[in-house]
Amino acid sequence: MPSEYEGKSVLVTGASRGIGRAVAERFRTDGAKVAITGRKADALATAVAELGGAPGVLGIAGKSDDADHRADVFAQLTDSFGGLDILVLNVGVNLAYGKLLDLDLGMARKIAEVNLVSTLGWLQAARDGLPGGLPTSVVIVASAAGIRPAENIGFYGATKAALIHLTAQLALELAPAVRVNAVAPAVVKTTFAQVLYEDEPATVAKYPVGRLGRPDDIAEAVAYLAGERAGWVTGQTLVLDGGLLLSGTV
Repeated sequence: MPSEYEGKSVLVTGASRGIGRAVAERFRTDGAKVAITGRKADALATAVAELGGAPGVLGIAGKSDDADHRADVFAQLTDSFGGLDILVLNVGVNLAYGKLLDLDLGMARKIAEVNLVSTLGWLQAARDGLPGGLPTSVVIVASAAGIRPAENIGFYGATKAALIHLTAQLALELAPAVRVNAVAPAVVKTTFAQVLYEDEPATVAKYPVGRLGRPDDIAEAVAYLAGERAGWVTGQTLVLDGGLLLSGTV
């Protein structure tokens, strides 16, 4: 049977590795045309090649908080794919690890700019830069740290909490033409999250399912929320935590 994503066009931001890369691969496996972004051109080029290359895969390097980059992405998407069906906003940074009151305010502004402000910027750029306007499905990658306080990543968690609220607000404002949902992963085994599982056995012991998350776990959830199987779902945040929040901590 053909996949529901066959021939669809998908943009995944922050997709040269980790969760974003797994999401892109999931859609590509199901026959979608996929555009990916990332800061590092070399890593992005490698990801594009491993995902199958042109014409079905497009890579555009740049910084998520750069308005010119966002506009260029949608211009290239229009030229290459003719439009966009699904937008997955996965970019996130955490430039500091420690107590909130020790956080440099310049770093705080940068984290907020990338994690939160640029998410809204991507949606505005899609509205203004695509021939058909916004895609019909948007999935935002938030975090379990946006639901419960998490040690040493407090400001990162605060921006992710704001993303969860933003998801609901956008879903309300953009209905019925656009569905907007989010996923909120706990610790997933990626390079980005390594500092959170330096003592892996001790970290795993906190998870009722007995393991950390894998990028594919998140990709499957994103694929569900993006498609017609979730056609009656909007404004929701799907927590992907292996049962971690059952203990009341992150």
